[in-house]
Amino acid sequence: MSVCGCFACPEQETVAVIETCGKFSHIAHPGLNCVCCCLGSVVTGSLSLRVQQLDVRCETKTKDNVFVTLVISVQYQVRRDAVYDAYYKLTDSKQQISAYVFDEVRAAVPKMNLDDAYEMKEDIAKSVKDALSKSMSDYGYMILHVLVNDIEPAHKVKEAMNEINAARRIRIAAAEKAEAEKLAVVKAAEAEAEAKFLQGQGIARQRQAIINGLRDSVAEFQSGVDGISSKEVLSLMLITQYFDTLKDLGTHNKASTIFLNHNPGGVSDIAGQIRNSFMEAQAAGINKRD
Repeated sequence: MSVCGCFACPEQETVAVIETCGKFSHIAHPGLNCVCCCLGSVVTGSLSLRVQQLDVRCETKTKDNVFVTLVISVQYQVRRDAVYDAYYKLTDSKQQISAYVFDEVRAAVPKMNLDDAYEMKEDIAKSVKDALSKSMSDYGYMILHVLVNDIEPAHKVKEAMNEINAARRIRIAAAEKAEAEKLAVVKAAEAEAEAKFLQGQGIARQRQAIINGLRDSVAEFQSGVDGISSKEVLSLMLITQYFDTLKDLGTHNKASTIFLNHNPGGVSDIAGQIRNSFMEAQAAGINKRD
């Protein structure tokens, strides 16, 4: 605001208070205003009509005995029709607003736990705004907004909260991991059971095919050579396959070494054992079809 001799020029959204001989005279609005200096009129002060903000840091204790600091922002404005009250009734408006904020916060927060205070920030802000609006309206101020910008517990409390949260997340992750491992084991067991079932079916079909092949070979051999029994033909075929197996084991680089009874009588015993095994398998296949 500019004051030059008998003229006062308040800036936009600013008003000046004019007194004459120490008594309130009138309000000077933005623009050029005449001040009768010769009659004892002077500009004693000014008020801004703009929206102002006051940040208040208030320390208090929650219901679960945790000391916290709340950062509260109060946005307020002088009413245009109550400039007189705003200028003369309060010596320090910011100190008055801070006192009301402290009183309301320290009455509301001790009724809440720390976690509830975080969740009920809007309720705290509304409570402070209602109290300020009711109290400051008599002094020519209107409260526009009250914001709880931050809730700051002690550093150790923050660390403890973070550790609790981390432990909870680790526990959930461990449960999820165990469930995934369980599912993998179950699926692996189901796959193994299915594989063994299919492998058993393959072995059964293989043995059935071998039996069918031997039967057909014996029938063809008997039809081509007269005077030979099926038992003799089967023994001859089994011995032939036995020697073919020995030949493959001897020529194959990656074959494992096996030890067999290799005298002439032992060969006959092997042939008899193989023949009996095939006969039993064939009988089992016939009974299964029946």
